Amino acid sequence: MANCIRCGRQLPGFTFGRKICQWCVQHEAQQRGGVSDEAKQPVMPMPRVRRGESTISLTQVIFGMNVAVFLGMALATSTIMDFPGPDLVRWGANFGAYTLTGEWWRLLTGVFVHGGLIHIAFNMWCLWDLGALCEALYGRWTYAAIYFICGIGASLGSLVWNPFAFSVGASGAIFGLAGALLAAFQLGEFSVPRSALSGVLRSLGAFVVYNLIFGFAISGIDNAAHIGGLITGLILGAVIALLAPRQEHTSRRAVIFLLAIFALTTIAIGLARFHGFPLRFGKSPFDQT
Repeated sequence: MANCIRCGRQLPGFTFGRKICQWCVQHEAQQRGGVSDEAKQPVMPMPRVRRGESTISLTQVIFGMNVAVFLGMALATSTIMDFPGPDLVRWGANFGAYTLTGEWWRLLTGVFVHGGLIHIAFNMWCLWDLGALCEALYGRWTYAAIYFICGIGASLGSLVWNPFAFSVGASGAIFGLAGALLAAFQLGEFSVPRSALSGVLRSLGAFVVYNLIFGFAISGIDNAAHIGGLITGLILGAVIALLAPRQEHTSRRAVIFLLAIFALTTIAIGLARFHGFPLRFGKSPFDQT
């Protein structure tokens, strides 16, 4: 059985000539404008997993990392509902006095730490759906870069608003995924009708608006991290859609991510200097753990 040279889907038997599946034929015709936007895209099996590529999705890996950290904290503290502040810091929470004075890794480790069972349950529920959609759209490595860069952007957003409060959770990175998807659906090219995309856009918009309102209404929710992640995701999604829309644009996307990391690094250094902290890397002089 032959496979499509574009997407890897299995072709029917006795396929001769140019080995491109029906899905890719219509997809390319739609991009050229030769097929109506309302034309139905043929339903075919998902593309085969490429040789050497794991069948486990990156979303599942990130999900597992979050759960593993949570279980470790639960075993260490003998509780699951509300972890004390010192334990959150011990496990890598983002905390300005430590982060800005050398422990920069907290900008990322805090994304994998959660305050309790309800916190992680809601975040992982959102990650499972949004992560799968984002991974399918962008591919694994681009999705990974977006997730982690948005997580750092969320942590910096929290430090800008309240540098001396604990900040934990994956919600900022998840807001970043929502922002990247919103930008991609608005600016990108897709082989499905706009009427079908409008439902996804409405769902994403409702997710963002509802959670921001929920965050402002209830104390203890770090909306600054949500906004920081969302803005980072919107920018990344827009730039990718305009300059590197195809997964083959590997080098362009790499440059985009390097520039994003440079911009976030500049913001982090500026925050440290604004608060009068010397620029250093290593254990914070304030960290007594």
